[in-house]
Amino acid sequence: MWLSGGVDSAVAAWLLKEKWYEVVAGFMKNYVDEDNPSCSTYQDAKEAIKVAEFLWLEIMSFDLRDEYEEKIVKYIYEWYKNGITPNPDILCNSLIKFDVFLDKAIELWFDWIAMWHYARIDKKDDWNHRLLRGIDYNKDQSYFLSWLNQYQLSKALFPIWWMKKSEVRNLAKKIWLPNADRKDSQWLCFIWKVPMKEFLKKRLPIKKWDIVLVDWTKVGEHEWAYFFTIWQSRGLDINKKAYVVNIDVEKNLVIVSYDKNEPELSSKEISVKNWHWIWKEYELPLKCKSKIRYRQEPQNAELRIENWKLKFICKEKQWWIAPGQSVVAYVWDECVWGGIIV
Repeated sequence: MWLSGGVDSAVAAWLLKEKWYEVVAGFMKNYVDEDNPSCSTYQDAKEAIKVAEFLWLEIMSFDLRDEYEEKIVKYIYEWYKNGITPNPDILCNSLIKFDVFLDKAIELWFDWIAMWHYARIDKKDDWNHRLLRGIDYNKDQSYFLSWLNQYQLSKALFPIWWMKKSEVRNLAKKIWLPNADRKDSQWLCFIWKVPMKEFLKKRLPIKKWDIVLVDWTKVGEHEWAYFFTIWQSRGLDINKKAYVVNIDVEKNLVIVSYDKNEPELSSKEISVKNWHWIWKEYELPLKCKSKIRYRQEPQNAELRIENWKLKFICKEKQWWIAPGQSVVAYVWDECVWGGIIV
């Protein structure tokens, strides 16, 4: 059982014990910012140890910093440098938690790894597993699991899939978990409280240039275009609220609009690449629901091939379509497909 230091993983571990699983806690040390006092990896480790001691669990530490650097951190820098906004949380699930961590657990003769994700796995047989949305739609994390394959799903347990967040909190207090009142993390996977811009500045150079409106009127300056993403409104440091419409990393331009309804900020068509089917390949065109970000309510769409390209054709215009972000497809509650926005 991966103990993150948060209340969700603590409750998940308790539930597994209640079902008579032989549980061993694991803590992953993936990223440490020695220069930033707000980096909470060490505090998370202390919380995880307290929970393990409270639940009478053996706890093991896994130092995966080298793997995280190679598979996640380098990816973040490379994509931002090219003007693409990555989704490291999805990669972290498919390449760290359910890959490196899973492999190490299997090597130690464990049967499964348990996680705190709000999602369901429908095991049809030993080789076929469907990924379903969690009961709590507001916390559903199937979006972040959309790159998992069948082997990874076959080795995963999600003990709190049937609970709402409020129920998890209430249970944590009822059983007197030591971290029952700890706030949820809202930060990048394992990088926590390090602001993205400050994180990027560690390795990407600064070069000031222009912020312009869509009519090319200069309204400000920035430190480099790759620090921004589509639809961003914070951090522009200009006199009026504006939204990033486009970025040009070659010319180092940030193009903005004062109008959040700027036509360039929305589209009904979303082109995708690097996709995969989670369980089985459905026949195209496919009527489905789509999500282009975690908190979005699934949208009516059709997945189809047009001009030899795979596209989502959405019923309604979609906003904040950022290249590099992930898009997923649902058929009813099943997450069937995941890909990257071009």
